[in-house]
Amino acid sequence: MVNSSVTIYTLPCLSDNYAYVVFNSANGTAAIVDVPEAGPLVDKISELNVPVTDIFLTHHHSDHVDGLADLQAALTDSLSQAPAQVIGARADAHRLPALDRSVGPGDCLTLCGIEGDVYDVSGHTLGHLALHLPSARAVFTADSLMAMGCGRLFEGSAAQMWHSLQQLRSLPQDTWVYSGHEYTTSNMAFTQSLGEDNPAIAARAAQITKDRTAGRPTVPSPLALEMQTNPFMRADDPALKAAMGMPGSTAGQVFAEIRSRKDKF
Repeated sequence: MVNSSVTIYTLPCLSDNYAYVVFNSANGTAAIVDVPEAGPLVDKISELNVPVTDIFLTHHHSDHVDGLADLQAALTDSLSQAPAQVIGARADAHRLPALDRSVGPGDCLTLCGIEGDVYDVSGHTLGHLALHLPSARAVFTADSLMAMGCGRLFEGSAAQMWHSLQQLRSLPQDTWVYSGHEYTTSNMAFTQSLGEDNPAIAARAAQITKDRTAGRPTVPSPLALEMQTNPFMRADDPALKAAMGMPGSTAGQVFAEIRSRKDKF
C-alpha cells in the first residue's frame, strides 16, 4: 500500500549532488538521505519546521557525508532539536562519520516512522548501500544506479556492480529512483553513442533536454524507465548486445564493456 503521508524533497547540493528530505506528515517528522552540504538541508527543515529523527548515509565519499557535522550542529543548536540518529553501513563504519546504528544488506529499519529495506549495492565503492522505502515507492541509490547510468567503479568490480543493478531492477516497477548526482545529460549522450535504435531512448533524450533547459532536475526517475533506457541495466538485452557488436557475449561481459566505454567517453 502506498503511504500518502510521505513527501520526498530533492535538494540540489554542491555543483551536481542531490540530498533528500523524507517528510512523514502522519507523525510530523523527517529523515535525511546523504549530506553533501548542510545549507540546503537546513533550509528545507527550517521551512517544514519538523524534527529530523534519522540521517542515512549511503557511502563514505566526501560529497555525500561532508556536511554532516554542520547539519548536526544546526539541528541541535539553531533549530533546538534532539540529535538525529546517524545510520550507515556496518562494512563501511571505519571510514564513515560516527554512526549511531550500523546496518547491512537484508536489514530492515524505520526512518521517521517509515519502514525501509537495506541493499548492498557495492561497485562504485565497497559497502555502498541503497535504501528502499516500499510504502513510498522509493529507492535511494546514490552512486550505484543513476539516471541513465551507474557510478564509476572506484573500488568494486564490474561483476559486483552488475549484481547490484540486478538486485535493484527486481524492485517493483513503480519504484522511483533517487540517485546522487545530476549526470543525466552526459549519461544520455553516452547511451546514444552506443548506436542502438531505441524509440524509448530518443523520447527520454528529448525530455531530458527539455527538463535541463528549464532548470528542472532529472532525478528522481522511474525504475521502469531505467530498465527501458539505461544501458547499464540492460546488459542482457539482445538488442543492445547487437548494437554494440557483442551478440554472443554474456551479460557480465557486455556490462564490463559498457562501463569501460563510459570511462573513456
